[in-house]
Amino acid sequence: MNPETPTAGQRPAISPSRRTGWVGWVWFAGCLLLLVGAFNVIVGLVALFNGTVLVAGAAGALLFDLTGWGWVHLVVGVLLLLVGGGLFTNSTAARMAGIVLAGLNAIAQLAFLPVYPAWSLLIIALDVVVLWAILVHGGEVELP
Repeated sequence: MNPETPTAGQRPAISPSRRTGWVGWVWFAGCLLLLVGAFNVIVGLVALFNGTVLVAGAAGALLFDLTGWGWVHLVVGVLLLLVGGGLFTNSTAARMAGIVLAGLNAIAQLAFLPVYPAWSLLIIALDVVVLWAILVHGGEVELP
């Protein structure tokens, strides 16, 4: 039996020689998660400590007041910072958490659209790039 041929139930290992230049997208995703996490922490702190800077429209933010959204942004931001750092350790758990958190952050930003539409759309776009990078090229990062 060929040692590179996977048996039933096993995934083929990606050897360093089979890694492509696309693996850089996973490192880029880690950088973006750090950036988006920092943005979320800043927005969360601003909403918590100076609610007059963020002004909701007539309908307000979906589900919460701005203090509630401040806490959501702060907690998600800290988690994104942790997971972004975890992507640099080749951790499968960090990649899975990155997928979940980037998706949840995009949904949270969608709900934040009434407050700051351009900002929310920018962060959603960054989350989509993170999702693409991890989902498409995350397996290339694994150590053999």
